[in-house]
Amino acid sequence: MRLTPYAPPPDPPEILHHDHEILVVNKQAGLLSVPGRSAEKADCLIHRLRGPFPTVLLVHRLDMDTSGVMVFALTPHAQRHLSKQFEERRVKKAYLARLSGRVAEKTGTVDLPLTVDWPNRPRQKVDPEHGRPARTDWRVIRASEAETRIRLFPLTGRSHQLRVHMSETGHPILGDPLYATGAAADHPRLMLHAESLRIRHPDSGVQIGFSAPAPF
Repeated sequence: MRLTPYAPPPDPPEILHHDHEILVVNKQAGLLSVPGRSAEKADCLIHRLRGPFPTVLLVHRLDMDTSGVMVFALTPHAQRHLSKQFEERRVKKAYLARLSGRVAEKTGTVDLPLTVDWPNRPRQKVDPEHGRPARTDWRVIRASEAETRIRLFPLTGRSHQLRVHMSETGHPILGDPLYATGAAADHPRLMLHAESLRIRHPDSGVQIGFSAPAPF
């Protein structure tokens, strides 16, 4: 397992949208969504957003190593509304990833329950007896013998879900310091990007979508 010192990118996050209720940003890889437990991990996305958006409130998270679209609330009403959408699995999410090796099938589903691997935290593991339900649909975009470019559609939002599910197929996400080994782990970043997000606006109830292209 390759762990490196926390060195978040210095650039400010890209703002994709904001109005009186919500804020949507494109998070950089290498930046925590919220503060870590130690003082050196205080720098994080929500902290950086509090300058221009003092009322910003957390709704969901992305792993530190994952880039892409995140939505924040700017009012308590919006936080309750959005959190309920995530809880009830009404948010539509799509991720782009690069996997090690060729995935033979064009589409598929991974349905494996997950739980914390306590002796090896923060790793997660498949646990059919005690794990929480976790499901990921996927569709191959293109594949070679070396790697597969794939779009992932998580129907649940478990910690490290996409990373564990892809590893369990025998095709870990390239650059994953926790679940990939050897050449597959030897990449400058985790090749996983939250490409798009569709929600219902907390004020109007109208369904709206946001996207950001993968930087790889």
